[in-house]
This record gives sequence, structure tokens and C-alpha cells, in this order.
Amino acid sequence: MKKNKLSYAKYGYLFSLPFVIAFLLFSLYPICYTLIIGFTDLKGMGKTSFHFLADPLQNFKVVLAAPTFHTALKNTVFMWVCNFIPQVLLALLLTAWFTDRSSKVRGQGLFKVIFYMPNIITAATIAILFNAMFGYPMGPVNDLLAKMNSVGFFHGLLEKMGLGAPPIYFLQSKTTTRAIVIFIQTWMWYGYTMIILISGVLGISPEIFEAAEVDGAGKWQIFFGITLPNIRPILLFTLVTSLIGGLSMFDIPKLFMLGGPDNATLTTSVYIYNQAFSGSYMYNRAAAASIIMFIIMSVASAILFFIMRDKDEVKMQKIKKEQMKLRKAEERAARKGAKA
Repeated sequence: MKKNKLSYAKYGYLFSLPFVIAFLLFSLYPICYTLIIGFTDLKGMGKTSFHFLADPLQNFKVVLAAPTFHTALKNTVFMWVCNFIPQVLLALLLTAWFTDRSSKVRGQGLFKVIFYMPNIITAATIAILFNAMFGYPMGPVNDLLAKMNSVGFFHGLLEKMGLGAPPIYFLQSKTTTRAIVIFIQTWMWYGYTMIILISGVLGISPEIFEAAEVDGAGKWQIFFGITLPNIRPILLFTLVTSLIGGLSMFDIPKLFMLGGPDNATLTTSVYIYNQAFSGSYMYNRAAAASIIMFIIMSVASAILFFIMRDKDEVKMQKIKKEQMKLRKAEERAARKGAKA
């Protein structure tokens, strides 16, 4: 039996070897290299040699004191919060709709594919699409506003909304560009969040729902009293992954507006990219900013884990530890009594 186990185990190691090699080369090595150059003077295109700074925290101090970094961090947090809240609410609503036992939705598979579709479209395609939609002076949105403006009822409505004189240069407004980025992020990711939440709900035992229905619980009582508490780990996973993805938001702000106008859509990832690969090629400061964001993400994730922990489970673990301590104390006392 031991020989068979050993012979099977070596094939497992062989199958996992490509992943381990790829992880070491393309993930672990860049992370370690970034941690090192954050404390050095490495800058300039084509430079590979560097020296450690006399003040190891100099790059971190420069980054933390930079107004552009403060702006990028504020933009990142604001746009993440504004897209995550509607994203989760919409995903929860669709999850409740698709998993409701009493209302059988026809064509569920088709709806799920349609809702998930934006997530598989490349960010470059979406950025080009929305840039063209809100183009100036010609673009689908401006053309639609011009046609609506020619109708009396819509003309008055558009004037009240401040849209009564098309064409409008939408992409010159800070508020508009942020709103578009927030909408894109919500539109791209709510389908993914919905699929994750649905998988969590399907993992709940049907007997629990049947017992609740027999007891006369309504749809919303079942959803808030049974469904949500049972998918808490899934919600935590969604929240943490969304936090990490939101704080490292790069593709849409970069490809859509290059961080503009006037740094309105500048995120920390775009800031890091600009430091490393634009102009002065400050690799050391880009690495320092990356480390700072890693620390922020780690602390925020730890806080989320603490807030959403299962308090009953924590209490049970404490009770088990106390019982184990008592048993060990009793065993020690028994051994001492036996020796005496």
C-alpha cells in the first residue's frame, strides 16, 4: 500500500510542476523584486543596476506626500464604493429571482448568459465603445439628445437636466467621466457576482427551505433569514475579491480616459503605471506605491474578515479550546497522582 501511494504521489507532483514553475517565475519573483526595488534608487529606462538608499523609507515618504497619489487613492476608493454597492444589490436581486422556488423563471440559462456577457468582453473593446458613444461633436448619445431636443416635451425635460444644448462634450466633465467609469465597472462585474452568489445559494440544503415554507415563512423572510446567513462565506469572498479588484482598477480608467480629465479618473494602478513607464521611469517610486497599496488591501481585507466572521463559530472554538485545556490539566493531575 505504501509503495502504491508513493508511486501515485509522484505523478501529482509532476502535474503540479508547470504551475509551480510559472508561479515562481511570473508571480513570486516579480513580487520579491518589487519589494526590493522599493528601497532603492532604481530609475531610468533600460537601467538594471541599483543601490539601496541611505534612508530606506525615502521612496515611501515621497509617494505618501505626493498630491497626485492622494487624488488617485481618493478616486479609486470613491469609484469602487460607487460601483460595488449597486453591483452587489443588483446581483442579490437577480439571485433571489433565479433561486426562488415558487416562481420558475423560463429561460434562466439565456438570462444568465446575457447578464454575464459583459464580463467576458475585453476592457479595450468596452473602452473604445463608450468613448465612441459619448463622442463629440458626433456620437450616438449626442445624436439621440439632438433628436429628443427637437420634441417639445423632451426639450423642456432636457433643459431642466442641463442637457438642452447638444452637442455636449461629455468627456470633458469630471463628474460625467467618473459616472461612466462607475457604470462600466458595475455593468461588467454584476453578472460575475450574480453567478457566484447563485452557486452559493444552490449549495444550501433544500430541506431548510422546505421547512421554512412549511412553517409559513414568506419569500423575503426566507431570503433574509435563511439565504443571506447561509451564504455569508460567499459574500465575504465577493467583498474581498471586489475590494482587491476595485483598489487595483486599471484597464477601464487607463484605456477609456487615460486617467483624465484633470486626473478625475486617475486610479492608484494608473498612477503606478505612469510612475514606472511614463516620462522619468521612476521604478523605485512605482514599487513603493505598489507596496503601499498592498498594505492597504491587506489591512482592509483583514478588517472585512473580522467584521464578517461567524461569531457563533468563534465562541464554539473558544469553548473547545477551554475544554481541551481542562482535559490536559486533568490528565496532568492524574499523572502526578499516579506517580505519587
